[in-house]
Amino acid sequence: MKNLVKSKIENNGHPLGTFFQTGSATTAECLGLAGLDYIIIDTEHGPFEVESAMSFIRAARLTGTTPFVRVKDSSRAAILKMLDAGAMGLVIPNVRSAQEAREIVTWGKYFPLGERGIAPTSGNAYWTQDWARNLDDYFRISNTETLLIPQCETVGCLEQIEEIAAIDGVDGIFVGPFDLSAALGRPGDFENPDHQAAIERVVKACRDAGKLTFIYASSYEETRMRYEQGFDSVTYGMDSLLLIDATKQLVARLATA
Repeated sequence: MKNLVKSKIENNGHPLGTFFQTGSATTAECLGLAGLDYIIIDTEHGPFEVESAMSFIRAARLTGTTPFVRVKDSSRAAILKMLDAGAMGLVIPNVRSAQEAREIVTWGKYFPLGERGIAPTSGNAYWTQDWARNLDDYFRISNTETLLIPQCETVGCLEQIEEIAAIDGVDGIFVGPFDLSAALGRPGDFENPDHQAAIERVVKACRDAGKLTFIYASSYEETRMRYEQGFDSVTYGMDSLLLIDATKQLVARLATA
């Protein structure tokens, strides 16, 4: 069990991913064949439940793409079930406090970091692999390779970001720039000094705590800028938008041929 996204970052790489919302295992497979490092199966805004998410996770694994899931919320059920389904990382939306982040660790990490429920599941190959046959090894490897990534998109999370990033078991922070800009009272105003200062604060807090940084971007230029700003990884758009953009470009090119 190895998290290839985490490994790439540790080797000074910058993994690229996208949000997954089309709901097709074939699409998940194709995104991997195209070379993306990871997909984030979106169960916050998307319509997916655990059973369908599990099929997308399996499809991603077929092509060596790391499957992450954005869960619905920070509840035990939301976190436990997606990890049991095989998610290699969870993005947790709408986190509002350090106490909520600690509860996420409680539900998402095994002993001694947390109290994640123990069972043979699809996510751990039903304990048939060598790394999962001994509980001590299984706990240690799972806690190391399975990422818990709270999303900074509320004022509460931003105000406590240094404390949240420092929590043992929080592996990184995902910045949601749209919701964060709205929380700061300037929806979509990414050039606002308060918004820019907020993002710089998140990056610094994670760097000081030795944690990973992720952010959403919606253009090539923005993606490059975020890497230069110090983010470890960028999640570029979503699969549906990639499909629309590619088809539009094809139609436009053929229309003028």
